[in-house]
Amino acid sequence: MKKVIFLFLFFTAAIYSQDTLVFKADYIPYPDTVMVFTPSGMQVDTEYPVLYLLHGWTGYWSYWGEIADVQYYSDKYNFIIVCPDGFSDSWYLNNPMKPNVQFEKFFWADLVPGIESKYKIDYKNIFITGLSMGGHGSMLLFLRNNKYFNAAGSMSGIMDLTHFPDRWSIKEGIGSIKDYPEVWKNNSVINLLGNIKGLDKKLILECGVDDFAYEVNENFYNEALKQGIDIKFISRPGKHNREFWRVGLKNHMEFFNKMKK
Repeated sequence: MKKVIFLFLFFTAAIYSQDTLVFKADYIPYPDTVMVFTPSGMQVDTEYPVLYLLHGWTGYWSYWGEIADVQYYSDKYNFIIVCPDGFSDSWYLNNPMKPNVQFEKFFWADLVPGIESKYKIDYKNIFITGLSMGGHGSMLLFLRNNKYFNAAGSMSGIMDLTHFPDRWSIKEGIGSIKDYPEVWKNNSVINLLGNIKGLDKKLILECGVDDFAYEVNENFYNEALKQGIDIKFISRPGKHNREFWRVGLKNHMEFFNKMKK
């Protein structure tokens, strides 16, 4: 299916630039709007590291821009930061129940090639992270395609879907856990950690101690340690909210910047 990309450039009164890309495909529910933050004064002959930054459940393409000053981090670390729309409740996976909600397919067939065709990418330094549903999504995409990314992170992520069989809209995407237990297991990122066992890959995990997702994050961390995976776990006071994720983005940007090759 031929994709159509519309490009609009928005410039602030300073020299900041942000691009808005729109992708169409018959395997996504509606055109995916993607906000791309680029470093101020970006040079056309310079390769830049990339961070894919995913929003949470019921979120949208501009959500991260409302939480934090993403442009500031793009400028400070000279990163291209890509914020796609996760279709509110896609869980960033290929929905076995709905052929028009295939986020993984969209990510690799459309989004990644679209970003690579428009920008000069430093292929040694591609990272991914996200919050809540997006934390699950970032780890899912990373653990299934670890060769593409340098490192990955998650903030308040839903690291084990099986822990929440009746929450949010998960069962609308992959069926009930009673009817499809293997689908739930295979799409829970805690069960995918073996994909990077023995590899030189690093993770950053962050969750507030008062967050309902803290237990699954702690379990994910312990499982990673058991498998000898290099993981940093930031456990600090906080809940499942914007204030926590605003600080989390700062921590993750510092981590990824140090991971650059």
